[in-house]
Amino acid sequence: MYLIFDTETTGLPRDYNAPMSDVDNWPRLVQLAWQLHDSKGNLISNHNYIIRPEGFTIPYNAEKVHGISTKRALAEGHDLKQILGIFEGDVQKATYLVGHNVEFDVNVTGSEYYRAEATMPLTAKQLDTKDISTDFCALPGGRGGKFKWPTLTELHQKLFGKGFGDAHDAAYDVDATARCFFGLITQGVQAPVDGITIQEVIYEAPELEEANFAQAKDTQKSAAKDVLKQAGKADISDLKDVPFTHLHVHSQYSVLQATCEIPAMIARAKELGMPAIAMTDHGNMMGAFHFVKEALAKDIKPILGCEFNLCRDRKNKSSKDDGYQTVLLAKNKAGYHNLAKLASYANIEGFYYLPRIDKELLVQYKGDLIATTGGLWGEIPFLILNVGDTQAEEAFVWYKEQFGEDFYVELNRHGVPEEEKVNEVLLEFAKKYDVKYFAANNSYYSLKSDAKAHDVLLCVKDGELYDKPKKYIGKRGREFRYGFPNDEFYIKTPDEMKKLFADMPEAIECTNEITQKIETYKLAREVLLPAFEIPEEFKHAEDEVDGGKRGENAFLRHLTYEGAKKRYKEITPEIQERLDFELATIQNTGYPGYFLIVQDFIVEARRMGVSVGPGRGSAAGSAVAYCTSITNIDPIAYNLLFERFLNPDRVSLPDIDIDFDDEGRQSVIDYVIKKYGSNQVAQIITYGTMAAKSAIRDTARVLNLPLAEAGRLANLVPDIKLKALFGLAGNRAALSEKLKGQGELIAKADELIRISKGQDESAKTINQATMLEGSVRNLGIHACGVIITPADITNYVPVALAKDSDMVCTQFDNSVVESAGLLKMDFLGLKTLTLIKTAIRIVKERHGIELDADHFPIDDVKTYELFQRGETVGIFQYESAGMQKYMRELKPTVFADLIAMNALYRPGPLAYIPSFIKRKHGTEPIEYDLDDMQEYLEETYGITVYQEQVMLLSQKLAGFTKGEADVLRKAMGKKQKDVLDKMKPKFVEQASAKGHDAKKLSKIWTDWEAFASYAFNKSHSTCYAWIAYQTAYLKAHYPAEYLASVLSNNMNDITQVTFFMEECKRAGIPVLGPDVNESKNGFTVNAAGEIRFGMAAIKGAGSAAVNAIIEEREKNGPYKNIFEFAKRVSSKALNKKTMEALAMAGGFDCFPPHHRRQYLEAADNDLNLIEKATKYAQKVQQEEDSNQVSLFGGGAGNMEVPLPTIAPMEPFTQLQQLNIEKEVVGLYISGHPLDQFRLEIESFTNATLPDLNDLEGLRNRTDIKLAGSVSTFAHRTTKNGKPFGTLTLEDYQGAFTFFLFGDDYVKFKEYFMPGWFLFISGTVAGKRWAENELEFKIANITLLDEIRGKMVKGLRVNIDLDDLTMDLMDKLQAITEKYKGDAKLYFDVIDRKENIALELFSQRFSINPSSEMIKELKEIPEVVYRVV
Repeated sequence: MYLIFDTETTGLPRDYNAPMSDVDNWPRLVQLAWQLHDSKGNLISNHNYIIRPEGFTIPYNAEKVHGISTKRALAEGHDLKQILGIFEGDVQKATYLVGHNVEFDVNVTGSEYYRAEATMPLTAKQLDTKDISTDFCALPGGRGGKFKWPTLTELHQKLFGKGFGDAHDAAYDVDATARCFFGLITQGVQAPVDGITIQEVIYEAPELEEANFAQAKDTQKSAAKDVLKQAGKADISDLKDVPFTHLHVHSQYSVLQATCEIPAMIARAKELGMPAIAMTDHGNMMGAFHFVKEALAKDIKPILGCEFNLCRDRKNKSSKDDGYQTVLLAKNKAGYHNLAKLASYANIEGFYYLPRIDKELLVQYKGDLIATTGGLWGEIPFLILNVGDTQAEEAFVWYKEQFGEDFYVELNRHGVPEEEKVNEVLLEFAKKYDVKYFAANNSYYSLKSDAKAHDVLLCVKDGELYDKPKKYIGKRGREFRYGFPNDEFYIKTPDEMKKLFADMPEAIECTNEITQKIETYKLAREVLLPAFEIPEEFKHAEDEVDGGKRGENAFLRHLTYEGAKKRYKEITPEIQERLDFELATIQNTGYPGYFLIVQDFIVEARRMGVSVGPGRGSAAGSAVAYCTSITNIDPIAYNLLFERFLNPDRVSLPDIDIDFDDEGRQSVIDYVIKKYGSNQVAQIITYGTMAAKSAIRDTARVLNLPLAEAGRLANLVPDIKLKALFGLAGNRAALSEKLKGQGELIAKADELIRISKGQDESAKTINQATMLEGSVRNLGIHACGVIITPADITNYVPVALAKDSDMVCTQFDNSVVESAGLLKMDFLGLKTLTLIKTAIRIVKERHGIELDADHFPIDDVKTYELFQRGETVGIFQYESAGMQKYMRELKPTVFADLIAMNALYRPGPLAYIPSFIKRKHGTEPIEYDLDDMQEYLEETYGITVYQEQVMLLSQKLAGFTKGEADVLRKAMGKKQKDVLDKMKPKFVEQASAKGHDAKKLSKIWTDWEAFASYAFNKSHSTCYAWIAYQTAYLKAHYPAEYLASVLSNNMNDITQVTFFMEECKRAGIPVLGPDVNESKNGFTVNAAGEIRFGMAAIKGAGSAAVNAIIEEREKNGPYKNIFEFAKRVSSKALNKKTMEALAMAGGFDCFPPHHRRQYLEAADNDLNLIEKATKYAQKVQQEEDSNQVSLFGGGAGNMEVPLPTIAPMEPFTQLQQLNIEKEVVGLYISGHPLDQFRLEIESFTNATLPDLNDLEGLRNRTDIKLAGSVSTFAHRTTKNGKPFGTLTLEDYQGAFTFFLFGDDYVKFKEYFMPGWFLFISGTVAGKRWAENELEFKIANITLLDEIRGKMVKGLRVNIDLDDLTMDLMDKLQAITEKYKGDAKLYFDVIDRKENIALELFSQRFSINPSSEMIKELKEIPEVVYRVV
């Protein structure tokens, strides 16, 4: 017997895996229907019962599914126990329980037996039609590439070619399931019971009564429509003077869920005349500071809130529980701090898929908070819709008990049927429990017209297509995406809200009551410093009384003068005056603690061996910082200004940024955490916003625009925001000025504007992207910012968990943390410091010399010669091609030249470099507008380069105070016209009074205004020029050690390693492959001065194995052969895979009898060398172990294990060996596959593959010739089904991927072969469909090995007459006789004294200019050759 049954319920379980005995988890039974059939399909009995609800109600969303309301169930329902008894009677007769997803129905029905305290009878074998039919229906899209389970409708369609009506009526579902089940038997998918043939099985269907939905009426749907209709006609004259406030609004900080930007949101409130507005973002308070600041600036009361996800247990992460969306509003500053606490715990303790709190936490921090029932996903509305009124009422009472008069009912009317049901029940509860209710419009965008952009944003978040059907409420499944049902979720005008709630004027008035309850407060405050513990002898009793800083000032003075004794041979009156001035300024500004905190962790960093930079930014202008070891540059010696760092006239927190070596940075942060406590130290969040191009690409993806068109649109965007671009569309002059008159950018902008005015998909994409531009898309962590607070950080700001870190991060970003009262330090990791540190270590290992970079002589001739030659590859901030060129022209001789070039080599002041160089070399006169200017402009040859020069000159010429000079510097740098207009007359007047010419003063001022915005911070330039000098000193004196360090510190970037290996080659320093007898982790220098590859660079070597190899070698000496190596290195660290990687990279080449192929390959039935070495080591170990346990103390079994024999075999070819090297190291070490074609590449190519990344620079070349080897390729198809291909080539400098379409693909696809060497010629031109964009058009492809024969006509050898000897002629004759061929041979003999050249053509010799011949010619230093 088969019992086929189905249920309709009050909803879904929280946990599908819970046992049926967990009666709180499983929903209640609303309808139970079943059919009992014999094994041939005959109908034995059929039943269909609606259950009368007792102790529960049927929620609206369940009613929508099956059509049975609480009212109807009470009227037509049967007693549950009675029905369970009838059902049990048929269950007892059944051998099988059949259903579609039968386990759910068994659990629901079974839990009812548990509730009734009856024996659970559903123990028969289950047959689930969804499982039986999965392979039969073969629907793609299941997990792990499997077929997905079919729905009952899909199964019915597959079996009978049609769907079935009235799904979600249990009786109709049972009939359909039974029909499908017996259909699966007749189709041979499910076997009949033993003894029954398929032909005997015929399904007998029952006669069914009218379906549930025929009787059901959804009054809420029509009510929802009526609400919106009636709003248009409503009379709101009585509410004219009643203010309205939106209390449920989301900003863009509800990441990818809302489009409201805070300024626009506040502007909207202001425009609509609202007294206040609330911000209630999902699960965070990231926008709180910006919101309060913006609102107060516009005279709008900010109401801070948050919509938290309230789950059952925030710490339980064993199952997904997103909780209920709970809206809380802060009544005052104390309430804000409670919100901050909740938001912090939600993101730290409660984060699981999303930030969550629970009721335990809510009760703890409920003080000064207002709670509302929220939207449809609030706890009470959700229970009304999905569980039942009884449970919803229990929750309502709980909130009322917790929040009292600060608990409000929120009523929304978006025209959503579910809201009408919720509002109906909420109003009943409100009346019953005397709770006030207010009108809201849960808003996610500012204007009604933003609805589509918001919908697109939701698609971006979920990775869905805009055209996919959407669903707002209820289970969506795979066929629907999440989306809002209409365009009503915007910040409506007060009149729109009053019309919407015209029938409930008290709901409008209530918003004003809530607004009046809320106090106005600021979040901005003075920075709070953590307490710094000073020694007892410096503590001052009065500080305890009035909170003064006498003790801290005294201790800082002590540290400063103690440090000054070490820094200066003599503390002169000038130095003392400077120190006293700085200390007095620090005392007046109230920040001695700041200096003490910084010097403390810097001193500790140095003690731990962490490299600390000499300084950064304006802090290097402080002599106090120099004396307390915060910085390492003497500001007095270099004329650096303290007031540039800390203005004595304006109290503001100083800002000291510190560079640490990037390996040691975390150690310093760990020290700070240990000193102040992990709950007082945090990182800073960053908000990643959608830039114009990413907004276009995201929108295009959602709107299903072809990828190529999306790329075209994105590439049209000039460096300007879309909103700004379209705002200037009608103002050609302003647009041209914004784009700095660049014709190409203006053309792109014009094209973008033209497209945006159309009606096609591209226009829609651009216009929607414009609305999304600037939306917060993702969150990150500030690269270097660290916050330190006086107490638990959550007492000050909300925090979250930092990504990929155990540290927390502030929810406020870098732009506001200091304004919010937090002490921010920038702990920067500077790779160059690590590089210097590594180079010094390598020098010590090789030469036994302990270098100290801080004490390198500043006048070292060899270092300046390196700069003069422009050999600055790998030199910090001086390695660009442009800087190298200027270094060769400038030929710096003093440190001041390097400081100036560091400041000048930037956009803007770059134009002054040629004049600077000419003045240094005396080819352009050095002029000063006033003689008094020479003192400060002499070091820069009369050119104003630094901000400090402007400050000093304003003090000297016009008697400006130090503070005024800094204000001037800031105003000029930021082009603050109003400030400059006030200061100019004062400058001219005061300087004239000192006897200077007023006209000249006006000219000086004008010059300053023009250049001062470009003028750079000398303090920063000096510090970074010093770091550059240190790197150059090392490269000049220890080039191999320095370049080894550079390579080590770029080991994870193959492109950089390749680049610096070329620099080694240029410098004549060999770079050798890994070697188990020489290599360490990183690159090192051997005794011969050659750079040796680090073993850590080998893929698959593993750090444990590499460390074990080095440790054993350093302990017991070099390895003699592979067998001894295998024996000595621990087998725990060294496995077969590691040894193979070492062999492939050449790590065993130091064992000469064997070559790489023998390690990796073997003849049939033989072992390779690695396997033999491993077995040998194991045998040796076994022998040693047996000796230890021998009764004869080692006398027995002490035989020497013989070394295995190795059969000879052909070694790898050079190309095979190179490819194997590249496989494990990522680049070629012992050579390059293109080396065999070096002649062709040097003679016939005029560009490298990486040059193609800058097509603009190549567009004027008529014929571009390139060469490379094919690394990868792909044959592909466009969306339109047309074939195309990608071809990636590599040369010495890098790689490039070519895209070939249409005829080009057909013509050249034969060259798509891995490892082929190709010669390509072509030109740069505008794309066919987008002339504003450039592409490289391939004209021809030839195999490289054919080029020599086709293009080499001869060889021209140049010889200097003074070098022409019989010996040289004999050498040349021997080479030409050795390499005979068809190419002509020419000689040019040059007499440099007489400046004449004699051209000779060899009639006797024709040659073959092979690689071997070229190699031999290169070995003759007197000869220079050129291919013709």
